[in-house]
Amino acid sequence: MRRRRSSADPAARFAQAQPRPCALPQCRAHGLYPAPRSRTQFKPYLWFCLEHVRVYNAGWDFYAGMSAEQIEREIRRDTVWRRPSWRLGEHKLLTTEDTFGLFGEAYSGNKDAAANWGLSPEAAEALARFSLAPPVTLVEIKARYKQLVKEHHPDAHGGDRAAEERLKTINLAYGTLVRFFGGDLRV
Repeated sequence: MRRRRSSADPAARFAQAQPRPCALPQCRAHGLYPAPRSRTQFKPYLWFCLEHVRVYNAGWDFYAGMSAEQIEREIRRDTVWRRPSWRLGEHKLLTTEDTFGLFGEAYSGNKDAAANWGLSPEAAEALARFSLAPPVTLVEIKARYKQLVKEHHPDAHGGDRAAEERLKTINLAYGTLVRFFGGDLRV
C-alpha cells in the first residue's frame, strides 16, 4: 500500500517542527525562508518570514561591488557549472609546465609580472604553484585550491606518498595566498 503525501506546505511543516524567529529583531513571525548572508558566505543562512525575505531578496545583489569584467567572468563560469571548458579542438593533453616540481625542473614563471602587482616572492611562488596570474581574487584562489586538492589528494592515488607531498605543497601555497590576500582559511 502506498503512502499518500501530505498536501500541506513544506515550509509550514518545517515551521511546526522547528520554529525559528525571523532574522529582523523587531519581527515576531517565524523565519521559514532561508536567505544567503553574502556572495561568498551562503551558510549559515539568515531565516526570514515571507514578508521580510521578499524585502531582503529585492535589495540583495549578488554582483554588488564587482566590475563588468568580473561579472562577465562569473556568468561565463556559471554557464558551465564552474567546470573547465574549452573550444572544440583546443584540448591541452600535454602541458609543458611542471608546477609541482614532479620532474625535478624548477618552475620558470614570470616573477617580474607578479612583482608589478605588489606580490611578495612567497605569494608569487604560491600563485605560480596554483597556475594563476595576477590580478586574482580570493574566490578564484579558493576554487583553484579545491580543484587541485581533488586532483592531487592521496586518497585519489591509492595513498601514494608523492601525492601526499604534492598535497602538502598545495596546502602551504594556499595558506600563503590566503594570508597575503587577507582572507578566511575556511573553504
